[in-house]
Amino acid sequence: MTPTAAARPATLGHLNEWLASGRVVSRGVKDELRANLIARLRTGEALFPGVHGYDDTVTPRVVNAVLARHNFILLGLRGQAKTRLIRMLATLLDEWIPYVAGSEIRDDPWHPISAEGRSVVGQAGEEAPIAWLHRDQRYVEKLATPDVTIADMIGDIDPIKAARSGRDLANEHTIHYGLLPRANRGIFAINELPDLAGKIQVGLFNIMQEGDIQIKGYPVRLPLDLMLVFTANPEDYTARGKIITPLKDRIGSEIRTHYPLTVEHGIAITSQEAWTSRGELPNRIPAFIREITEQVAFLGREDKKVDKRSGVSQRLPISLLETIVSNAERRGLAAGEDLTVPRVTDVHAALPAITGKIELEYEGELRGGEAVARELVRQAVAKTFTRYFEGVNFGGIVQWFELGGTLRFDDASRSDEMANQLNTVQGLMEKTGRLGLTANEPDAVRASAGEFILEGLCALRRLTRHEELGFTAEARKPAPAAEPAEEPKPGRRPPKDRSQLN
Repeated sequence: MTPTAAARPATLGHLNEWLASGRVVSRGVKDELRANLIARLRTGEALFPGVHGYDDTVTPRVVNAVLARHNFILLGLRGQAKTRLIRMLATLLDEWIPYVAGSEIRDDPWHPISAEGRSVVGQAGEEAPIAWLHRDQRYVEKLATPDVTIADMIGDIDPIKAARSGRDLANEHTIHYGLLPRANRGIFAINELPDLAGKIQVGLFNIMQEGDIQIKGYPVRLPLDLMLVFTANPEDYTARGKIITPLKDRIGSEIRTHYPLTVEHGIAITSQEAWTSRGELPNRIPAFIREITEQVAFLGREDKKVDKRSGVSQRLPISLLETIVSNAERRGLAAGEDLTVPRVTDVHAALPAITGKIELEYEGELRGGEAVARELVRQAVAKTFTRYFEGVNFGGIVQWFELGGTLRFDDASRSDEMANQLNTVQGLMEKTGRLGLTANEPDAVRASAGEFILEGLCALRRLTRHEELGFTAEARKPAPAAEPAEEPKPGRRPPKDRSQLN
């Protein structure tokens, strides 16, 4: 139902004329979602723009569920875009639909289900007032918590309404409807379903399937027109709560979500979500910094010291990149620079964005969150460096440090001063061409690239970076001296060769 005229029907009679002419149609919400989805599939329009990495995995399963008119649940660890995905289902709804004006549950003018809606249509007939509802108002979301009650979800008797209207409490007009009836003719989403008390889940499946409810012992037949979608964390599913079997049986599809499968997908998500465009000072984020940021999350998901059941949310690289840019911004503002370019030292300075987002196993707890985070950053730098510089000979640069050369700078060093120091290392800045740099790059860009090379060599244990000494050659342990042969004791003959004993 997507009328485009500026003046939409205000009465049921006028609306019936639109229905007869085909300008609006009467259908349930699941049929509406299905029809609009089919139209998008035919035109090739993006179904869930902004959701990356699900095109070949999650999205086809969601499409199948909608085409089958199923209620469905998304199961996945934190930070896997479950809520974003279900909110985007509202874009598949018609832009506008008519409803009986004044109806609390937005009754369909042709099929009113509430006592109020039936009364208005029955008394006014063709003159029944009609209002219009936008798609944005047809999505209702509730976070499941243990304190949610039946009154919140389904409704309750309202004594004040009864007193003002002079009706008996047993009258259906005295009901104050909860979230579920108020989402009628739309999408109702519940996040973290296992946290919902079992008796509330019973109320859900009863109204889903049978369409009847009981409020304070008063039976009400209320066949709601709803698409129900849920989300749950598998860890919560088994540890904190559970979904009761009858409700699971009524959920048509169970769809598993996942973290980005490739670094490229992760970078796309982080670039989209992270707040990096700051108005006060322009910034330029090198590709290798974005990759290091994403690799921290990928390596964390594989690290044995990090709890796999909790997962490493995609919010980690988002927060990490924002903090990296902030540290670079702080340096640029203090130094009066015109351009901010993050460096690897900014990644080290952003450790608080990592430690608060990883749950550690016993071994990780023994080492400490900051130590684990530092190791993840080191591994991320090493992996990114190897991808850019695999097969490149850095012998000359390492030799420069082995001959006594040192460089010392930190995350507060000015870009021009740092670039001048880097230029003193023979052959170092020539290697930045592998990072896509040209000869006319600003000092901030050249400083970031040169430092990345040194940090990469440190991550591979070819150089060392000290807080006080700066970058130096990796200290080599002297070869152990050969132990002197044992002198034979007086009065004893030296042992014979073992080969002569047989």
